[in-house]
Amino acid sequence: MSTIVISAKAPVRIDFAGAWTDVSYFADPFGGATLNAAINVHVEGQLQATEGEDDGLFNGPQKVSGPAGKYTIGDSDPLVVKYGTSIPTGSGLGTSATLNVVWLALVRREEVSTREDKMHLAELAYETEKTLGIIGGKQDQYASAVGGINLFEFTSEGVTGEPVDIAEDKIAELESRILLCYTGKARLSSNIHRNVWGNFRAGSQTTLNALFALRQSAYEARDAMENWDLQKLADIISAQRGYMKDLDASTSNEQIEQIFELTAPDVLGGKPTGAGGGGCIFFIAKDARAKENCRDKLQSQDLHVLDVAFDFEGVVLTSE
Repeated sequence: MSTIVISAKAPVRIDFAGAWTDVSYFADPFGGATLNAAINVHVEGQLQATEGEDDGLFNGPQKVSGPAGKYTIGDSDPLVVKYGTSIPTGSGLGTSATLNVVWLALVRREEVSTREDKMHLAELAYETEKTLGIIGGKQDQYASAVGGINLFEFTSEGVTGEPVDIAEDKIAELESRILLCYTGKARLSSNIHRNVWGNFRAGSQTTLNALFALRQSAYEARDAMENWDLQKLADIISAQRGYMKDLDASTSNEQIEQIFELTAPDVLGGKPTGAGGGGCIFFIAKDARAKENCRDKLQSQDLHVLDVAFDFEGVVLTSE
């Protein structure tokens, strides 16, 4: 018998435009679109297992014990699954969905080398969450599994995604301008989702208008990025805040508004990530000096700040 060690990692994401329209309540009847980017903050996992000599499977009686994230199968032959990240759930970066992508990659132990493989894994991760009754969309799973900067489209027929056509030097410049801030307060996105989709089912015209504007903004942000109109891109990103507030007032709060007031002189634009209401905020700074000014201001408020680099690999599975 021998021990197999399988490792997996996948990136979380920032979303530029179109959040909320990836949820099936809206996407199935109307079609949704999001523009997002995987970043170099990862969920990492590892599976360690003893492989049997006879059938290549795990020996011993199928008795499972152990705390969450660590499982032992059998009396002597262990199967240990460990995974985690330095970013908390509730960060607005899609961490929970990324955890599911990593977990599925580990337990399936199937190669995920092509874009098609990664898209399939993302859909499986979403279906797992749907089975558990979790309210949410699909952009997080697809951004994590696929990697890169993508415009994803969501319909009742499935998900399609195309990489944004942007030159390497422009990617580097965008990376150099982006600053990510964790507010220190996680939020439970399912609570916000219940409010938004309750209004949607009730036929709120304000909710419908906001969702259609969010969907259109994803295409506009893609075009601004590809044409390298950074101010227009930042304006579109900033407009997301208003659309999100139209969906539900809890997508913002006093702390978030104060952070935007504090950073306004130094940034072209910014938005809360994900569903809002807490978690992370990202900004596009005016220039390098403004970025450092912004960092200093945020850190003076005891906020955690990190730079962002894009991840173009997506989920990666290795074994030894």
